[in-house]
Amino acid sequence: MPDVRMLPVPDGLEGERVDAAVSRLFGVSRTKAAELAADGHIQLDGRGAGKSDRVTAGAWLEATLPDPVLDDAPAVVPREVPGLAIVHDDTEIVVVDKPAGCAAHPSVGWDGPDVVSGLAAEGYRISTSGAAERQGIVQRLDVGTTGLMVVAKSERAYSVLKQAFRDRTVSKTYHAVVQGLPDPMVGTIEAPIGRHPNHDWKFAVRQEGRHSVTHYEVLEAMRHASLLEIHLETGRTHQIRVHFSALRHPCVGDPLYGADPVLARRVGLDRQWLHARELGFTHPGSGEWVTYESPYPADLQRSLDLLREG
Repeated sequence: MPDVRMLPVPDGLEGERVDAAVSRLFGVSRTKAAELAADGHIQLDGRGAGKSDRVTAGAWLEATLPDPVLDDAPAVVPREVPGLAIVHDDTEIVVVDKPAGCAAHPSVGWDGPDVVSGLAAEGYRISTSGAAERQGIVQRLDVGTTGLMVVAKSERAYSVLKQAFRDRTVSKTYHAVVQGLPDPMVGTIEAPIGRHPNHDWKFAVRQEGRHSVTHYEVLEAMRHASLLEIHLETGRTHQIRVHFSALRHPCVGDPLYGADPVLARRVGLDRQWLHARELGFTHPGSGEWVTYESPYPADLQRSLDLLREG
């Protein structure tokens, strides 16, 4: 029997493509969502919708799924993740320090390690809210970005933390090393971000993109690069990388967004210099404000030392 699901589009998905919105709301992969749209199984306010149509907040999105277990998203298979550190653990949440080369959760096309599978391998039971492969995940970091993530262990924690991220009451502090010296040395980047028109896995500053705000301060200026402290007001995919690339100050080691590969090789980096340094939020159980910190991993510290030498 077909599985028909209908939900109103939340404010946070305003302006998203139909395939992205269906993926987020109904827990199917983006590829499957695009296939459903192409086959006429997606409607927006009662009218057929194509995968690249844009959704508006409050509109009713309807998906006819051919089978109750529809999506082609991978199952969570317990898998040890070398370098995955547990920073804090209680009945409501687990805070992890994610290593490089590790995704937040399983996804189509990714066969490497991920946080969800790593926690499962260590015996952690996390919230079953969200799509099956993204259980407990209330935030994500890029595969090449290291640092702090909070994962919900209870249904209540999942709901409270998801709302906190939507309401922007979570404090997210990143450190990044970018090429050159941003001017001014303390500033705010406010530029909309959307999918790159020519690359599926890349994003760019685009007029029709989603509102995005990044605050930064230069902590240290070096000959070829600068160490920045960054606070995110919004949480778009690749936001820091896209915003500083648009300023022609890409993260060192990030060729996808225009970084110099020669400089990256010289300082021994095979990923972007970007680290989720500090994470603060109201604990979903106690109601108290909690803050967690993460030191630089060895590869970032080593490359920073080399940059300091000039």
